[in-house]
Amino acid sequence: MLETFKTTDIFAIVPVVVAMTILGYFSWKTLKTSNSFQKGVKLYEQKDYEGAKGAFRQVIAINSTNDVVRLLLGDIFKEQGNIKEARELYEEVIRSSPKNPDAYLRLANFFMQENELEKAQANLQEAKALLQKQRQPERAQKVSQLLAKITAKSHNQV
Repeated sequence: MLETFKTTDIFAIVPVVVAMTILGYFSWKTLKTSNSFQKGVKLYEQKDYEGAKGAFRQVIAINSTNDVVRLLLGDIFKEQGNIKEARELYEEVIRSSPKNPDAYLRLANFFMQENELEKAQANLQEAKALLQKQRQPERAQKVSQLLAKITAKSHNQV
């Protein structure tokens, strides 16, 4: 016995089809992002920085808010000696995610290399506070030790 569809059946089917389409799209997007990210990490580990940059840029094109990729891309620029671009990426992550301690740590490292100890200390203190708030006491302790060394070094320079 063949039943005919009622208008209410269509109203029930359409939202399910739309939801399945949206779910399919986001699944594809996530898979593509994951594959590009894994490729970028592998190339980075192999020191193929140009290939890694391309893969990480694909991830950013798909998901423009991926801070981990921006930090890794900054690390690549730093490795290649493009300090200005690396610094800009670290600062961009801080602006978009001010609670990301890794961005402050990388920026502090940059300032230490440039012998700008006050700026390094400020970034390390911010990272330490964030790590404590995020219940990462081991990492916060390491930052405290580094802060003590920088403080001692800056006192010796005076």
